[in-house]
Amino acid sequence: MDTTLADPLVGKLLEGRYRIDRRIARGGMATVYQALDERLDRVVAVKVMHPGLAEDAQFLARFTAEARAAARLSSGNVVSVFDQGSHDGLAFLVMELVQGRTLRDLLHERGRLSPAQALSVLEPVLLALSAAHRAGLVHRDVKPENVLLGDDGSVKVADFGLARAVEAATQTSAAGLLIGTAAYVAPEQVARGSADERTDVYAAGILLFEMLTGTVPYVGENAVSVAYQHVHEDVPPPSTRADVPPPLDALTVRATRRDPGARPSDAGAFLAELRDVREDLGLRVVAVPTGRATMTGPSHATVAVPLLDRAVTPPQPPPPGRRGHRRRGRIPVALVVIILLGAVMAGAGWWLGAGRYVRAPTMIGMTEAKARTTAGHAGLKVALGARVYDEVVPVGSVVRQDPGADRRIRKGATVTLFLSQGKERHPIPDVRGDTQSVAEAKLRQATLTPQFFTKADDTVPGGRVISQSLKPGLLVRRATTVVVVVSSGPPPVTVPNVVGDDLDSAKGTLTAAGFTVNVKRVNDDSIPKDQVMSQAPASGNAPRGSAVALTVSDGPPLVTVPNVVGMKIHQAEATLTAAGFKVFVVPFFFTDRVKTQNPAGGDHAPKGSTINLLR
Repeated sequence: MDTTLADPLVGKLLEGRYRIDRRIARGGMATVYQALDERLDRVVAVKVMHPGLAEDAQFLARFTAEARAAARLSSGNVVSVFDQGSHDGLAFLVMELVQGRTLRDLLHERGRLSPAQALSVLEPVLLALSAAHRAGLVHRDVKPENVLLGDDGSVKVADFGLARAVEAATQTSAAGLLIGTAAYVAPEQVARGSADERTDVYAAGILLFEMLTGTVPYVGENAVSVAYQHVHEDVPPPSTRADVPPPLDALTVRATRRDPGARPSDAGAFLAELRDVREDLGLRVVAVPTGRATMTGPSHATVAVPLLDRAVTPPQPPPPGRRGHRRRGRIPVALVVIILLGAVMAGAGWWLGAGRYVRAPTMIGMTEAKARTTAGHAGLKVALGARVYDEVVPVGSVVRQDPGADRRIRKGATVTLFLSQGKERHPIPDVRGDTQSVAEAKLRQATLTPQFFTKADDTVPGGRVISQSLKPGLLVRRATTVVVVVSSGPPPVTVPNVVGDDLDSAKGTLTAAGFTVNVKRVNDDSIPKDQVMSQAPASGNAPRGSAVALTVSDGPPLVTVPNVVGMKIHQAEATLTAAGFKVFVVPFFFTDRVKTQNPAGGDHAPKGSTINLLR
């Protein structure tokens, strides 16, 4: 039977947005579907948790918190988390859909990988884990099923924080169980139920072991027997099962030490050692083999594993020879006193030790009232911190708590809750008509990010805002970018060439083109008066309304006319010629001397003009 057709969720629309198309896979905690985000028109993966988990408030709170933490991870090697929600009581995650297959599929196909291939897969896995560790997030369930190999050659890690969310479910924690995959679980997870960055390092080391050898280090009849081998035995060097270079052999052993303190401190430290080994061996980064999921062969499921300190031990038979026989008689008073004193001392020791401490419950995502009730049941008090903005947690519900969930604190201590004041939104200010500096100040005061561009404009003065990309009054997130267009003044206009034109004509031409005119006159012997001698700018483009400077001829310079009346004609001609004038003599009297002159002596006349002499 087609399981897709039989699945009741196929075809459903989750939260009015995610249309379920088909089932991709089903695991121990969730079922994964391919879906269409109808709002953004993109294909996504939707992981729907099994119904039993959705009934547990502790799980839902942890699930929400871990989803938010995973969504904040910024790494190209982490499967992006887009959204989380619930549908008919079923919690779900919306994630990036990676087209390809899992590392488990590749290992089923090839058995084991070459050293170069193994390191080329592990390096992006460690990059993803190191990004999580820097953000304070521990994966807790690193395994081939959670390593996705994209058709584009990418390697991405999925399901960050999911194991921790499931482990928080009350029916699980009450039974003394941890959530993980037995083949990859670290000794401290089994022995103490604790996990930190070194727990992920251990699982990544087992992952490297399996890629190099084609098998996991331990097998057993059930998950418990496999998990306990991690506690009581050292992981063997991979060279005992395959041909592995010594440096790579040593790296695997270091990463899988039973003592967490003997391992690399986190994924970043593991990555640095891996790169040193790669360089020592001269191994290049190679392409990760691509392909489609085969859906064949065994896989390692995430399961609940009993903690070692709570594991049930088989009943012990009574000592030989004591069965069915009990000595009758009174219990001595001294023995009773000793027993009572021992009980009192044991009780006091318990109280001074573990008895006065509790684990802070998870209250993330709860309403204030529910969080107070939860804290009260745990014997804790509640104080309220400053309200904070949050994109996911509803107004009045818990965004953060201090001390954090699972922290060991004294009974009666106070847990500070930070409640959500909803999504952070800021109104867009109106900056149209403002100068650029004023607009920038307004936008930054509103916690927005301005981005400025310039554009020529006939109507808006230069340096003033023409337009803005977002409507004034619109409510947007902090740091939203607002594109602001600032006027650079009127658009440039081609400058006409008016050199050689008379002044009146030149003015008309320039005014018609949108320019103003500045005139400077200079005397010139060779250019007629009122003719344009030069202009600036001479050509090209200039802003409309700007000035064009014209240099205009004012004709030859004026020269003082010498007084030659009474001089002999030849002397007068010589004097005037030397002064730059021409001479015309009008004979009237029969004499050789000048009787009158025009222009008269002392007047001013253009150089080169004619002086008339009457004799």
